[in-house]
Amino acid sequence: MPPPPLLSLLLLLPPLLDVQPAGATLIRIPLRRAHLGPGTLKPPRRWVEPVALPGWGTAATEGKPIFVPLSNYLDVQYFGEIGLGTPPQNFSVVFDTGSSNLWVPSKRCHFFSVPCWLHHRFDSDASSTFRSNGTKFAIQYGTGRLDGILSEDKLTIGGIEGASVVFGEALWEPSLVFTFAHFDGILGLGFPILAVGGVQPPLDVLVDQGILDKPVFSFYLNRDPEEADGGELVLGGSDPTHYIPPLTFMPVTVPAYWQIHMERMQVATGLTLCARGCAAILDTGTSLITGPKEEIRALQRAIGGLPLLVGEYLIQCSKIPELPTVSLLFGGVWFNLTAQDYVIQIARGGARVCLSGFQALDMPPPAGPLWILGDVFLGAHVAVFDRRDKKGGARVGLARARPRGAGRRGGGSAQARLSG
Repeated sequence: MPPPPLLSLLLLLPPLLDVQPAGATLIRIPLRRAHLGPGTLKPPRRWVEPVALPGWGTAATEGKPIFVPLSNYLDVQYFGEIGLGTPPQNFSVVFDTGSSNLWVPSKRCHFFSVPCWLHHRFDSDASSTFRSNGTKFAIQYGTGRLDGILSEDKLTIGGIEGASVVFGEALWEPSLVFTFAHFDGILGLGFPILAVGGVQPPLDVLVDQGILDKPVFSFYLNRDPEEADGGELVLGGSDPTHYIPPLTFMPVTVPAYWQIHMERMQVATGLTLCARGCAAILDTGTSLITGPKEEIRALQRAIGGLPLLVGEYLIQCSKIPELPTVSLLFGGVWFNLTAQDYVIQIARGGARVCLSGFQALDMPPPAGPLWILGDVFLGAHVAVFDRRDKKGGARVGLARARPRGAGRRGGGSAQARLSG
């Protein structure tokens, strides 16, 4: 989704590993997997032009990290379960670092809003803790508009209950993307400035109400289509068994989206992109890696991409073992993507189609040019999103994801060291 006007870039911090004492309880939220077809690889993105820097939540003195298991949709959509109301009504939501609102379909949705009738809907009459708000809200997506009203109720996440959140009840969803989506709604993990209606984002609520100790979370995305689980979202910290240390931390340059400075990108063929440095956004709500059109065209030529339609490129499946590595430089450290990382393989009825995980998206100044690093990048690496505080400044930590089965598998509560 498009970012706000670009601010001055901060100096990059050196690599470091920030470890907390052992013994903290990690509450995990699992993710699930489903499959999309060509032409529907990306969920809709919200277009917002923030005009000021975000505020910061008040740190709580007590709280525990929460692990949210994620579901994976053709390695391009990851979503997990939350509950709203008392008793909790369950919903599948995309955990999106590119937005800051929580919304789900409403039982009071418009009769002609088809997506609403095909998904779980929130019933305010069935909740004993529901509080009416009634303020109208609207979010503009690339393929449609979402309209509804704001409400307040209890949020259950990772088995933890008690947080009172203001969320959106969707009354009208004209976008076809929502019709075929395997998720019900979206839970935004961006900065407060992105929140439509000035609503306090869920992460801030969890910290302010003492459920989380600190505004930190991390994603571990499973890219293996043969496995049932899609990974984990960890709220309140990160799990070192998910990645190969150390974490490399970079400052957030624009505290709205999770935007950092990329020093450059190189393809093993000798092609250099982002040669003078550029902005990059880490966005769990975007499926692919997007970049300026001319650079993406050069990149597709280097990896043998063949134009398909709507900016998508085919890759010859038999060539995957021979394709070059694509490397991104952050904080003086190279983060590599092999062809197994950046080629999306779709198997149907014994046939296999391979698609490039890169797509062109020109963002004009002052917001652009920039790169959006979606699940193709985040599946190969663990990202730790650390809001910290106003004095310390937000940062993002990156490390290569540990191969599945190489460390402790997630699931339920566990004792582990925290980092972040």
